[in-house]
Amino acid sequence: MTETIKGSVEHVTYYNPENGYCVFRLRTGSGQTKGANRSGLVTVTGNFPELSNGESLIIKGNWVTHKVHGTQFQMQEYEQKMPATLAGIQRYLGSGMIKGVGSRLSERIVDYFGIETLDVIENHPERLLEVPDIGPKRARIITSAWDEHRHVKNIMLFLHSQNISTNLAVKIYKHYGDGAIQILKNDPYQLTQDIYGVGFKTADKIARDMGLPTNHPSRIEAGIIYALDRYTNAGNVYYPLDDLKAYAADLLQVSPDLVISSLPHLQVEEKIYQESVPSGGRGDLQNSAENEHLLESGKSPPAEIQGTQAVYLTPLYYSEVGVAQRLSALASYIPSRLSDLPPAFISIDPGLSDEQEKAIRKELSNPVSVLTGGPGTGKTTTIRALISVLETAKKTYALASPTGRAAKRLSQTSDRPASTIHRLLSYAPGEGFRHNAANPLSIDMLVVDEASMLDLVLANHLLKALKPGMHLLLVGDYDQLPSVGAGDVLRDVIKSGVAAVTRLSVIFRQAAHSHIITNAHLINQGQMPVFPSSKSLADSEPADFFLFPCETPEEAASWVQDIVCNRIPEKFGFNPRSDIQVLSPMYRGPAGVDALNGSLQSSLNPPASNKPEKTLLGQTFRLGDKLMQLRNNYDKDVYNGDIGQFTALNLVDQTFTIDFEGRSVVYDWSELDQLQLAYAVSVHKAQGSEFPAVVIPLVTQHYMMLQRNLLYTAITRAKKLCVLVGSRRAIGIAVRNNKVAQRHSGLEFRLRAT
Repeated sequence: MTETIKGSVEHVTYYNPENGYCVFRLRTGSGQTKGANRSGLVTVTGNFPELSNGESLIIKGNWVTHKVHGTQFQMQEYEQKMPATLAGIQRYLGSGMIKGVGSRLSERIVDYFGIETLDVIENHPERLLEVPDIGPKRARIITSAWDEHRHVKNIMLFLHSQNISTNLAVKIYKHYGDGAIQILKNDPYQLTQDIYGVGFKTADKIARDMGLPTNHPSRIEAGIIYALDRYTNAGNVYYPLDDLKAYAADLLQVSPDLVISSLPHLQVEEKIYQESVPSGGRGDLQNSAENEHLLESGKSPPAEIQGTQAVYLTPLYYSEVGVAQRLSALASYIPSRLSDLPPAFISIDPGLSDEQEKAIRKELSNPVSVLTGGPGTGKTTTIRALISVLETAKKTYALASPTGRAAKRLSQTSDRPASTIHRLLSYAPGEGFRHNAANPLSIDMLVVDEASMLDLVLANHLLKALKPGMHLLLVGDYDQLPSVGAGDVLRDVIKSGVAAVTRLSVIFRQAAHSHIITNAHLINQGQMPVFPSSKSLADSEPADFFLFPCETPEEAASWVQDIVCNRIPEKFGFNPRSDIQVLSPMYRGPAGVDALNGSLQSSLNPPASNKPEKTLLGQTFRLGDKLMQLRNNYDKDVYNGDIGQFTALNLVDQTFTIDFEGRSVVYDWSELDQLQLAYAVSVHKAQGSEFPAVVIPLVTQHYMMLQRNLLYTAITRAKKLCVLVGSRRAIGIAVRNNKVAQRHSGLEFRLRAT
């Protein structure tokens, strides 16, 4: 039987922001209410928008008995009311719901306006200036936050049945403003293009519930763009038409012909671009003597030419064409800015190897060159020697890397200033890159380190700023994982023959004493790593590479916890939060990134009365936590993979402060889906980074991700210590699996054709 109860929210016990499921205590004002305790509190469950303490509700539902938690009231329908008592109003305002109002300020406001407080804020906000210590700036913050809260509540009521999180509702309002609901009703698929975190499936559910037919053009086109986005997020530049047709038709449950007939309109709207490109064997340049020669010459076996109809997202098409044209123009321009260096002037450090000397001469005589090689082969030494030649010749240069951590390491190893590519090109929010084709860089040579991380779009922006005549050196490890973003730029450049390529292969004597380096090379050659005779960090044998054998993910997770929190700090003195990084192949499972982050946070940064924390989007962020940025945020100058520390929480202003390598960045709560705990991260996210100690769980349950280049990349992130946790069988699977996933990219063919 349906009943109705009334009251105010006393305390929210649990809230899931993804679906709105909530458990809270409702103060009914009387212990006589069925199911209420002696204080008049009732436990209520159901799907609600995010609730604030003091909020008044009228709830219809049923009483149920939970086998553990006892009597509860299960909501079917509800109505929100503003609090009607002074105590309720004060708790409502002081709950942290309204940005700019804390408990003390809410008390002063209610003391001044009394029962009329909420009416004043809603209809006469200028009167807030009457309250002592509230100036014009604070009054504007409170008024703006109140308006935003009211509109978000309205949006949440509209989206409630769609399981849209409060966090996304805030984003929707901030992007569309007062017109949000109308836009949602007109075309919910617009969300997928405008709001980060809203996928096609979410928008599709809203649209279908609103009665939009399956074959509606907006739905078909949004599904095609979603399919292309998914494919490019996996690193591909284009989607073969036949594959796209099959995938999109299955996703949308429509005829493949309907997918094909929707493509012309998308092309007219400049959302996609179609073109025929060659396909077929791209040539595997791994390890054979023949392939070493091909790397040296910058050539690869000609691909089997088979026409493939490629469908690009428009920005990726123009990026691919732009990179090919600009790189070819750069490579063929004569004379270059270094052409006036006579061979006799090039004084090479006599301590260099023949390989390194040969590399420097190539880099000085060819406008576009590549320096590749594994760890310990002298890439850094070669860069330093090249810089010395340039400085002696009074030539200008710049050093850059795709990420902040990689740029910092390049600066340390070269003892010269280095920057991210974004900073080199002077990215400005709202303006884009200030260095571009109209305002190129004024240098003679650019050295880009960690070039395997260079994706197609960033490469295009970089090349726009390089004027023909300049020299470009790409430095990177060919055998590492490719970029997180779309494209495989370094490999495509090497295989196209457009660049002069040197692959360093000799491991230097000092590096040969490192088990990390020697094992990385063994793995890259398809051989099992060699572990020191000791299998315990308690032994005294000096070593930097260990295996803790175990078979199950649960065992691996337990070992990782002990190794990170106890064994490594005790034996080697590394700080478990700042010096040790866990790298996992996958996100899910007991030995995955998500579970390990939860357990390591509990051990390394447990709750405490002096550590404020906030739970949002299912994650608890606690003062002192190690956090990673998940996507490029150009406005904040923070990029995918950057790691920082949570240093401040402002409950009144609803902001977090994260310290990234000495630079403080402020986030609103609605932006926290850009961050995740970083005690453990994926191997892909660790590209370009280097850590004093690395711990890698590797079990057969990770089989989908067990690849040679992934294991190789993970091991080479370790600077002083690498610990594998898992089974030899899993390691063997990874070592033997050299089937590098080929990305669909037309860059190599375009470079060959120009």
